[in-house]
Amino acid sequence: MSVSDETVVILFRGGRLPEWHRLDQARRADYERLHVDLMLSVASRHGLIGIHGYRLMGPRGSWERFWTIEFPDLAGAEDWMSAEAEPPYGRYGLYDYTLARRWQPECLNWLPRKAEPPVDPGRDPHTIPPLAADTSSIVLLAFGGRHRGAGQAGRSGLDDCAEHDEERWRRMREVSRDHGLIHGEVFRLMGTSDRGEFAWVLEFPDLSGIEAWIGTETAPPLAACQRHDFQVARRWAPEYFATWEAGWGG
Repeated sequence: MSVSDETVVILFRGGRLPEWHRLDQARRADYERLHVDLMLSVASRHGLIGIHGYRLMGPRGSWERFWTIEFPDLAGAEDWMSAEAEPPYGRYGLYDYTLARRWQPECLNWLPRKAEPPVDPGRDPHTIPPLAADTSSIVLLAFGGRHRGAGQAGRSGLDDCAEHDEERWRRMREVSRDHGLIHGEVFRLMGTSDRGEFAWVLEFPDLSGIEAWIGTETAPPLAACQRHDFQVARRWAPEYFATWEAGWGG
């Protein structure tokens, strides 16, 4: 299978605008509480499958975090994006959305999937704890794909691990093995984008794995037909956002 057509994933680049930081702390806390209540209602109504946040190691302007937010269908994604920007909280945010599907070709079936953090059954996601990045690992967010016209597409119109890509996959497997890749997943964007066709989330124990992966992806001659945009991040409050998944509270 090359593309999962069962679920829809929002790829969200977000952050707080400068005006947000000019608000007093009590008002920010109140707006955050209202926002969380609203988004949890959307999650419950549409059966949120999962939400995962990543804090960039170095913000790019107002872009501070990257999120993958998965719903069973497009209706959930649409409702989420609409609710996200509702005032008052929504007035102070950067919202850049791309819709995607999970990309799961057979030739990448070696990518490991990290188990979700355990959730205390009595934990209420409406109660917001102090949030922090998980410093026990480091994450590479890799965006890109083929330059237009480069190579041959598969029968479905997808870049489906054609024979000429075998060397690239071999190098990826080698980096994964040698540097202890913890987690890997790939999303194919729905429609065209100036950022490319794919988004990769790759979690390593330390920076050496990320450096090796980037070195492999940008090494000639295989990199000649590829475009890349790399960002280094940490997982953002994974234990808290695990409580947002479908099924909380019945």
